[in-house]
Amino acid sequence: MNSFFAPGRTELAGNHTDHQKGRVLASAVDKGIHAFVEPNFDNVARIRSAGFPDMDINLLDLDVHPEEFGSSTALVRGVASAMYDIGASFGGFDATLESELSAGSGLSSSAAFAVLMCRIFNGLYNNSELEPYAVARVAQQAENLHFGKPCGLMDQLACSLGKAVYIDFLTGEIIPVNADFSRMGLTLCLTDTGGSHAGLDTSYARIPADMRYIASFFGKELLGEVDPAEFYAKKWNTSDRPVRRAKHFFDENARVPKMRDALIAGDAAEYMRLMNESGRSSETLLTNIVTSATDDRKLETGLYLSSKLLDGIGAWRVHGGGFAGCVQALMPSEYFPKYKSEMEAAFGLGSCRALKLG
Repeated sequence: MNSFFAPGRTELAGNHTDHQKGRVLASAVDKGIHAFVEPNFDNVARIRSAGFPDMDINLLDLDVHPEEFGSSTALVRGVASAMYDIGASFGGFDATLESELSAGSGLSSSAAFAVLMCRIFNGLYNNSELEPYAVARVAQQAENLHFGKPCGLMDQLACSLGKAVYIDFLTGEIIPVNADFSRMGLTLCLTDTGGSHAGLDTSYARIPADMRYIASFFGKELLGEVDPAEFYAKKWNTSDRPVRRAKHFFDENARVPKMRDALIAGDAAEYMRLMNESGRSSETLLTNIVTSATDDRKLETGLYLSSKLLDGIGAWRVHGGGFAGCVQALMPSEYFPKYKSEMEAAFGLGSCRALKLG
């Protein structure tokens, strides 16, 4: 019996910067998905997991199936397809999964699942020769094409590397970071506000589309390729959504290395100050809190409640893609029990959990 594991991830800094060749600070966490696997010889991936329907995926069919968008079946098929595209081997297997990541947990369960599938193919059929960056690329392609999620590479790379990392997608720089909030006397946590990500694909897609629109004024495809000084020098109409989102990108992109340095230095006050800047930028410039597509206000409520509980004490921000999902918060550890109690009173028992970084 072969065993494989892929961790979940948390975004620490760089909200919607990765898809523009920007900078991010992210980390794997100590929770993830375990797989116990045996190869088979009939080109079928058979996956069993408690609480989920059985999956039997024909790996001879690698086409995109729109009716599978958003499903685990799509990710398995997509990973096999991406392996084929890079000339790597893949084949059938029988697997039993045990997951510590629930859908909507904010720990990127889809990226972890895709990375896990790639690790299975890599281990069973490629002698584990694919390095972590290639694994992340395979997982990203599966999410983009077969799963129908227009995401960047941050989630998959953090899951694949299994540690805290600073990544500059423009230069290719990847630096491991010693991320230990406990040595600063702080607790990092996520609260799942219970909002659904269903129906949000268009809202998510508009963010990179808006940013690409502004990049086109400079003859570039992505904002990461644009000189920030040239952007700030123009007289923009800041009531325009694409302009505000571009400003968020440039402000956030400059903030990420500062947050990295504060984390390495163990400067709790500076890190929380910058984390709050990041959060307010997402709320007011990026505007990925509420969308007219669903008018779901749970995330907005979670951020408001966090502001009342943590103002002057800690930091809070939207975590990940936004529009639904999780609030990330950081605070002195002695205050965490009170915060957890208040957030769970609003969003349910077990909705708020402390995170241990990988």
